[in-house]
Formats: sequence, structure tokens, C-alpha cells
Amino acid sequence: MADILGLVLPFFGLILLGWIAGRRARQPVEAMGWLNIFIIYLALPALFFKLVARTPFEELTRFDFILSTLGVTYSIFTLAFLLARFLRRAKIAEATMQGLAAAYGNIGYMGPGLALLAFGEKAAVPVALIVCFENALHFAVAPTAMALAARGTDGGSGHLALIATIVKRIAFHPFILAMVAGFAFAGFRLPVPEAAQRLIDYLAQTAAPCALFAMGVTLALRPLKRVPAEIGYIVPLKLIVHPAAMYLGLSLVGSFDPVWVWSAVLLAALPTATNVFVIGQQYGVWPERASATVLITTACSVVTITGLLVLIRSGALAPDLFP
Repeated sequence: MADILGLVLPFFGLILLGWIAGRRARQPVEAMGWLNIFIIYLALPALFFKLVARTPFEELTRFDFILSTLGVTYSIFTLAFLLARFLRRAKIAEATMQGLAAAYGNIGYMGPGLALLAFGEKAAVPVALIVCFENALHFAVAPTAMALAARGTDGGSGHLALIATIVKRIAFHPFILAMVAGFAFAGFRLPVPEAAQRLIDYLAQTAAPCALFAMGVTLALRPLKRVPAEIGYIVPLKLIVHPAAMYLGLSLVGSFDPVWVWSAVLLAALPTATNVFVIGQQYGVWPERASATVLITTACSVVTITGLLVLIRSGALAPDLFP
């Protein structure tokens, strides 16, 4: 238990320090701009490239793993969407936001750092695959659903513009570009020049601390105003049902390395991504409730993630339910 706390507390401590700094410094949210640019366009892409480029190419093409994890995540999205539509009588746009809140974990900021600390370098490839492919799908689903909700694609040109926007967002996102570059270097076994490798290493080492600190500041700048009623089913879906479903789904498919299973389950257990708030703010749909969901799931995840790691480290959970 002590080693779990030693792993988790410093990790969440960085978020707490960011939150304290955000509350005390009283800087405007715009002050986060350059740090976010550094994290999204330099530090995290460097980390993903480093992890993927030195991985055997055959491990990067485990489409059974990719499709299994995506299938589980979007099963959770669908369940939350249906609950919102039929239980809360939400419109399509709001139901989409609730689906994202229950399925879109903070895999970019929190995933790589926590998984590598918990499971070592062997977690690098499954984490990179999940982050890149899930983000790509989220980037496609959100604008498509919002366009359908707004009925903004009546003409052929509207459809083409929407498709072009989605393709552009996916193809030119820095995470995806880093992943593609990593695939190329791994596939062709290209050497990375020593000077470039040192720069990549420096950037990669800053990714997790900067991302966690920035996340804490972001939470501080969006204080909780009220607890939305939807939290009653979003929190258990995100923090309990999603990782449990991931564990079951990967066990049913089978034949995965235990570290790959635990990495996917851990990423599924992460709290709602701050990007859900960004999407809500961008489209003017559910932004305050999205902010509250991010804050509440992050606070609750201190307990749930700690409990999950205890179960994994103690051997209480087998890597495969159906060996």
C-alpha cells in the first residue's frame, strides 16, 4: 500500500500544486496559453514519438487491441448518451457532451505519466495507441454530433466542409503527427540523431509534470458553481463502469500482455478530460456542467485510481478473466 501511495500522491500532488497556484496567483485563464502550447505541441508529442519510435513495429499494429479498447469506450459513450436522452430528456448536443464526459478520460495529460510510473516502459506502446486512436475518434465524433444537432449540414457543401474540418483536425493534430512519425521511424528502423534524441528526451521528461500542473491551474480557474444532476450517473460510469468494462472486454478478446491490459484499464479509469469542457465551451453546450464534471471526477479519482492500483499490484485481479 505504501508504494501505491508513494506513486499516486506525488502524481495528484502536482495537480494540487497547480490548483493552489491558480487560486493564489489570480492570473487570467489566458496566461495558460503558452504553457498549453508547450504541452500539446512539444512535450507530449515528443513523449509519444519517443515511446513509439523505439518499439518493434509488429507491436504497433495490434488492431485487435485498438478496436477492443475503442469499442469499450464508445459503448460507455453510447450508454451515457442514451441515459441523457431518455432519462434526462436532453437534446442531442447535450447528450453528446454527457457521453463524452463519461467516456473521454484525461488520457493525454494524465495517462502517459501515471501508466509509465505504475507499469514501467512496457506500458508505452498501449498508452500511445489508446491516446492517439481515441483522440482521433473523439475529434471526429464531437463536431459531427454538434453539426447534426444544429442541422448545419443541409447542403452538399455543408457536408464537405464538415468532413474537411474533421479530417484536418485529425490529420494535423500534434499527437497524431508524432504517432505517425514514430510509426515511420519504427517501421523503417531509422536512427534518431544523438542531438535530436537529447532534445526529444528533454521535452518528454517535462510532459507529465507540466501537464499535471496545468491541469490543476485549469481546475482552479473554473470553480464549481453547482453540482449537476447528471453527475449521479456520469461519475460511476466514468470511474467504475468504464474500467470494469475495459477489463471484461479485453479478457473476452484475450491474448494480451498483462501490462497492456492494466494500462488500458488504468486509462479507462481516469477522470473526465479537460477537453470535454473545451468542446462544450466551443459549441456553447453544457460548459459549466462539463467544468463541474471534470472537477468532481478528478477529485473522486484519487480514491478510485488508488483502489484500482492496489487491486492490480496485490494480484487480486487476474490479467485475464478467461485464461
